[in-house]
Amino acid sequence: AFFDCLVGISGDMKLGALIGAGADAKRLREIVTGLGMGGFSIELGRRMTGPDDPTDVRVVLEDHHRPHHRRLKDIRKILRDADLPERVRQTAEAIFTRLAEAEGRVHGHSPEEVHFHEVGALDAIVDIVGSMAAFELLGIEQFFCSSINVGGGTVDFSHGHYPVPGPATADLLRGVPIYSGAVQKELVTPTGAAILTTVVDSYGPLPPFVVDRIGYGAGTRDVPRHPNVLRAMLGTVVE
Repeated sequence: AFFDCLVGISGDMKLGALIGAGADAKRLREIVTGLGMGGFSIELGRRMTGPDDPTDVRVVLEDHHRPHHRRLKDIRKILRDADLPERVRQTAEAIFTRLAEAEGRVHGHSPEEVHFHEVGALDAIVDIVGSMAAFELLGIEQFFCSSINVGGGTVDFSHGHYPVPGPATADLLRGVPIYSGAVQKELVTPTGAAILTTVVDSYGPLPPFVVDRIGYGAGTRDVPRHPNVLRAMLGTVVE
């Protein structure tokens, strides 16, 4: 798989791109149901942000559900108690561990002390497990990624204004080729950065590649002069 991050990346954009590239949505929902959590549904639609008709994925929470503040040990327990394919479980746990390590470095805590707020909420857990399930269903063996457009401007945190990318996202993207384009918005979420930096084997231009399938995942923000989509191309690398 090659991910083209012209307008950044988030967990739901990646999930939409992989479903658009052929991951079976019904089977994916069945795998995610193995979390045993309930209180959510995965809804698919289309969002016309360009000529590519991207897949729009939304994790919809039931009205009574409220995001929980969880620690890494809580998320590990959810994953280890879940009925999931082993590789899906292991990779999802590695992603959350990477998130906890980044948040810990930013706030001066150990990974075990970090309280997950947005990234620990049910929708982020579903995004991550769903993306790993899509990888499994598609049989992806290697992951490549373009340089990543992180956006620009500032973003608000509890401690004040920070330049984009935010502190945790910037920490996660250490060692990865990033750039800031004309869009003055935050384009990469911590969840998207953690997924990428856990699974991607190599960053840079598209390698010699025979493309078989292409999928587009829709973002939620309107981006001037750019279709707000993540493109995933599946195929075979040419040696």
